[in-house]
Amino acid sequence: MKRTLGIGLAAVLLVGVVTAVVLGQDEDEPARLRTVRGVTGSEKLAFFADQRVKDVFAKHGLEVRVDPAGSRQIATATDLGPYDFAFPSSAPAAEKIQRDRKAARTYAPFSSPMVVATFDPIVDLLTKAGVVKPGPGYPTFDVRAYLDLAAKGTRWDQLPGNTSYPARKNLLVTTTDPRDSNSAAMYLAITSFVANGGVVSSPDGEAKVLPAVSKLFLDQGYTQSSTEGPFEDYLSAGMGKTPLVLAYEAQFADRVVRGDSTIRPDMKLLYPAPTVLSKHTLVPLREAGDEVGRLLSGDAELGRLAATFGFRTADPRHFADVVEEKNLTVPQTVVDVVEPPAHETLERMLEAIAKQY
Repeated sequence: MKRTLGIGLAAVLLVGVVTAVVLGQDEDEPARLRTVRGVTGSEKLAFFADQRVKDVFAKHGLEVRVDPAGSRQIATATDLGPYDFAFPSSAPAAEKIQRDRKAARTYAPFSSPMVVATFDPIVDLLTKAGVVKPGPGYPTFDVRAYLDLAAKGTRWDQLPGNTSYPARKNLLVTTTDPRDSNSAAMYLAITSFVANGGVVSSPDGEAKVLPAVSKLFLDQGYTQSSTEGPFEDYLSAGMGKTPLVLAYEAQFADRVVRGDSTIRPDMKLLYPAPTVLSKHTLVPLREAGDEVGRLLSGDAELGRLAATFGFRTADPRHFADVVEEKNLTVPQTVVDVVEPPAHETLERMLEAIAKQY
């Protein structure tokens, strides 16, 4: 009888010890998370680094770690072997990765239209010159009218009645280097569409537009490799250095949402007519990457957080809520949007421009 009681008591004590150990682990040690690795455009690094975003992924048992690379680099030069997903900033780059890796699907949780960041005096000048026009609730930058002025080598001081910005330099949009940057590729997509009268889809179309679109890059002189470079010049150096800067809408919106004092009342966004969307497209390379894509596309909390970084999201309500809350002067819907050329066509044109440097 005593032996039976002793065994029973030992069993109870053992259960108590095990329970205490387990409870102690729950209280003192975080749950073990599954690490998921991705390679992404640098403009999304701040989003993935945000603790709120990390916490949402952790709720789903994931720790997402990302390395930065340019969208073209991800598609053509990056060793994707170590990664669970690739997340370039353009649909053509994602299309190539999906084809090369035979990925079953892609996700496009974020997008950002390309815009021209400028200043009130420049808007007035270009309105008189017929380049800036009233659009469907927002001002547009008429790409056809701009190309006509650029083809003539028009200088700012040659615009009639120009007393606010009589600079003796060509009227050009400042972009990044077409040899390195996705935003420059998006600019090429816009300008080549207008110069060709539609999406460039053949070698004949490439030959037709290259003389005109090449000058838009080459006549700028030195260009920076990252979109942050010219946008920072726009914010800090102002109209004197960069009167017109190609940017992602998200760059401007993100600053406004954060209450950044570098965004001043005289700074304005113009929407190219037509423009293209920079579609941040995730290509799953393994099952864990597919889970990240599903969460970014469908999780409401991640969607709201993405909108606070200036991204338009798969559910438009998230961006609309941020716009309303922060009194952002951006359109709810951008109407005049065209598709970029296929990846191979875009790359051939970019390489042809690069050879002229």
